[in-house]
Amino acid sequence: MFAAMNWSDRDWVELALISYLIGFAYSVYSLATNRFLTSRITFWAISTGFVFTTLFLFDRGHAIGRCPITSRFEVLVFMTWSMVLIYLVIGSSYRLSLMGAFTAPVASALLFFAVVFSRSEPAARRIKVNPWLEAHTSFSMVACGAFALACIAGVMFLVQERQLKTRQPSSIFYRLPPITALSIANTRLLWVGFILFTVGLTTGFLIGGRINWVQAAWSILVWCVYAGILVARIRHVMAAKWVATLSIVAFSLLLSTFWGIRFISDRPSL
Repeated sequence: MFAAMNWSDRDWVELALISYLIGFAYSVYSLATNRFLTSRITFWAISTGFVFTTLFLFDRGHAIGRCPITSRFEVLVFMTWSMVLIYLVIGSSYRLSLMGAFTAPVASALLFFAVVFSRSEPAARRIKVNPWLEAHTSFSMVACGAFALACIAGVMFLVQERQLKTRQPSSIFYRLPPITALSIANTRLLWVGFILFTVGLTTGFLIGGRINWVQAAWSILVWCVYAGILVARIRHVMAAKWVATLSIVAFSLLLSTFWGIRFISDRPSL
């Protein structure tokens, strides 16, 4: 039936985008009306989008014979998948039910740009294996997912802190997790992302061939920024507010390194 419909793996991405937009729209509606009927609709919309992105990665991986991170289109989808996977794992653990309302718009934005990139994307092809390059890109992308959620937790922390300072909390105050839980989640997500990013950065030097030292230096700078945040947190020389703020700033800086990621397609095809 799919063949008759000219079905392609990119259609999974569009279905995922629709699912995330539904979750985003329902969250906006709930916040605007102060109704908060249930967070399950947002959760299931995001879960459905996750299933669709998983199906895309499976189909594309089968088509090219390896991890589907060979273009900016595929990497954006992979990054979205990584972020949502971590959200689905930690969301219930930390009881961060409202995190879905913050995750859905980020996932929607990433997939929107993925769809835009897909219009000029070349046809999928099988590519010569370089395990170090695959490890470098995949670990870096999963790290981006963790850092994205740390950024979201940071935003939620700052919103909750502002609600406490005003002493006139709005309805969202009662839906947000305790500020201590947000601080813990923010720090632990930073650690997860930092460890994964360290592995990705290390394997990048094992790929072989000529190293672009401008790109490498910029990636090392981002690594140092995250390391500095975590060291300051461990030594208790930085308040939780500044950790949350810098997790947002650092993720913005991390997104600027997207141009420097070496994709598997940098290698010649078979």
